[in-house]
Amino acid sequence: MKRYLAIIFVFAMAVGVFGQVSEAPSRLRQAIENYEQDRGAYARWYSAETSPARRERFRKLYQDRLAELGRIDFARLEHHEKVDHILFQNHLRRELAELDRNTALLEEMMMIVQFAPVISELEDQRRRLESIDPEQTAAKLDALAAKITETQRAFENGTYQKPKRTVAYRAVRTIASLRSTLRNWYNFHNAYDPKFTWWNKKPYEAVEAALQRYSEYVAGKLVGVAADDRTTIIGDPIGRDALIRDLQFEMIPYTPEELVELANKEFEWCVAELKKASREMGYGDDYMKAIEAVKQKYVEPGKQPALIRDFALEAIDYVKKNDLLTVPREAEETWRMEMMSPERQLIAPFFLGGETILVAYPTDSMTHEQKMMSLRGNNPHFARAVTHHELIPGHHMQQFMNRRYRTYRSTFRTPFWGEGWALYWEFLLWDRGFTKTPEDKIGALFWRSHRAARIIFSMNFHLGRWTPEQCVDLLVNRVGHERENALAEVRRSFSGDYGPLYQMAYMVGGLQFYQMHKDLVGSGKMTDRQFHDAILKEGSIPVEMVRALLTKQKLDPDHRSSWRFYDLGRR
Repeated sequence: MKRYLAIIFVFAMAVGVFGQVSEAPSRLRQAIENYEQDRGAYARWYSAETSPARRERFRKLYQDRLAELGRIDFARLEHHEKVDHILFQNHLRRELAELDRNTALLEEMMMIVQFAPVISELEDQRRRLESIDPEQTAAKLDALAAKITETQRAFENGTYQKPKRTVAYRAVRTIASLRSTLRNWYNFHNAYDPKFTWWNKKPYEAVEAALQRYSEYVAGKLVGVAADDRTTIIGDPIGRDALIRDLQFEMIPYTPEELVELANKEFEWCVAELKKASREMGYGDDYMKAIEAVKQKYVEPGKQPALIRDFALEAIDYVKKNDLLTVPREAEETWRMEMMSPERQLIAPFFLGGETILVAYPTDSMTHEQKMMSLRGNNPHFARAVTHHELIPGHHMQQFMNRRYRTYRSTFRTPFWGEGWALYWEFLLWDRGFTKTPEDKIGALFWRSHRAARIIFSMNFHLGRWTPEQCVDLLVNRVGHERENALAEVRRSFSGDYGPLYQMAYMVGGLQFYQMHKDLVGSGKMTDRQFHDAILKEGSIPVEMVRALLTKQKLDPDHRSSWRFYDLGRR
């Protein structure tokens, strides 16, 4: 028995050492986790994305949870619970605002998808498990096919005014969603109800064919993008008011115009440093020539995985030797590498990271020009600067810790924390002299200027000032991107898979962490390890709330951001 207890004690001590800054329990955790489960359940039940019933059920969910939060005595909460309260309230208010925005977006394109309510209602009826009359349903499908065809004809003959390209582009995605919804509805009944199939097989096929023709028409004639077009980028700018609203939810107290100013200052700093490195390489102030020279130093096909492995191990060794961060053995042992498909490289021409780093490099299926662009764009000096961004201490380290500490805060995930943290390490390692050779400096500065450019082009695009083509030109002419890679970057930014603030979150979030490091580590209040370990144990939340936790900032339930983390007069 004594030996057994001793083993238990040793195990408990080992766990305690690993998790000695373990999270204090939050009385809001259960409410947040229950909400997340409820939200997921309703999202799965209301599977028709355009359904008014779905929209109103989510509105009730958010309003009910806000009312529950309002009944909590904020003053009696512990400090970390006050942060949870603010985060939860901010999230719910944001979701309500998103419902309103998405409703407005749908209304704007309703002339194009005026048949959507019929499809949504069919799916809602299925979810309610209502019995249907197969003969009546067939008539409804027959009328639906006719309506789709009539709508297309009305645009073709000019009865309906041609919509803005951005609205039509959005409608193409909505039509794809409607087709998927209708397919699921049909497959639920098909063959399981012989009478249903007898009546509805041909009417359903007619609707599917009409949707296919109409989708191709909208894309080709209203948007103006051919089926095989891989270069045209449309996007859907959200406008200044929506940008400001989103920035407020992210707790960023700057206007879009101020953020462009910030980015221009950071870009100017990068250019000055690029010129210094260029002079060291013998190219004078013509840093674009220095960038081109660095691009030519690519490794031959087949050698890239070993190169990235060595860069990853170098970064891990550096943060451990310099006591910058606690790197759990399990995190160090479990990162993996995969090669990116040629199709994926059309959108992500460099790296993607996390527990698995996805490495971009040419394949034999690419054209010669595509191969050379990929080789140049993924040269060793560019790759060294961002491998640690993707793995340790970057995204892999983040994800490892997020799965172990404050897991309920995943509801409040933000790219300003996720991408900001990974980019912050590029700033910190630069300051510490991790980047020594002029070629490596060119690689690091290429990416740093790229992050500044992302703010410039994404803000100007969403403000309605720039076209996607101007965004591509910025990356090619001022950052030094290969044109194919620049197209992929801008396409990724405006494809609709990322939020409008995502691309600017890299540098803005990085600058938030950078200033916080100056305030807390630079002042001697915390060590590097204490600072970095503490951040990773608080979850992927707005950086201002991380700061509030680390500084024990006084909080009130209607917290509004006022932290000016960047002096626009500097640089």
